[in-house]
Amino acid sequence: DKHLKITMKFAATILALIGSAAAFAPAQTSRASTSLQYAKEDLVGAIPPVGFFDPLGFADKADSPTLKRYREAELTHGRVAMLAVVGFLVGEAVEGSSFLFDASISGPAITHLSQVPAPFWVLLTIAIGASEQTRAVIGWVDPADAPVDKPGLLRDDYVPGDLGFDPLGLKPSDPEELITLQTKELQNGRLAMLAAAGFMAQELVNGKGILENLQG
Repeated sequence: DKHLKITMKFAATILALIGSAAAFAPAQTSRASTSLQYAKEDLVGAIPPVGFFDPLGFADKADSPTLKRYREAELTHGRVAMLAVVGFLVGEAVEGSSFLFDASISGPAITHLSQVPAPFWVLLTIAIGASEQTRAVIGWVDPADAPVDKPGLLRDDYVPGDLGFDPLGLKPSDPEELITLQTKELQNGRLAMLAAAGFMAQELVNGKGILENLQG
């Protein structure tokens, strides 16, 4: 029946996203003690048939620090998008039956945040602020020490995405396996960014949740 089909689709989606849990392992090899130079030819994540996809030529116009910052932004947005996709699906799947917020949250996922009580917003703001502060300390040069013409400068020995967070020990020691893992993270993150944007657009169009849309 329809309910069984939706459940199977939902389970398959979650399993696929769990398979990309390596996205939260450090995105590159361990930090080096010398300055790391970045060039588009050296970046992982370019696979057939598209190859290195940069139709607007951003990489051609970027110097090494800027290209490094682009990769940091791509990894970060990809990771957030993967969490968002899981949040959309899980949030809508358990609405009305979750122990959180007395099971009072309902409707499309894009409306869920507006329904949570104010204390949750305070905790969410603190959590995001602490995470961003930690990321800034690890990866960025102190603004007081950065050149005026280079705002947002990343540290020379910082590898984009490598925050030292790998609680499951997913990061392989073999360089080739690490490159494969990095590529998977980037590809899953890119797909998740498109998916999250699609989810939001669809729910804004007809006011129905993603799972409800799948039910037809």
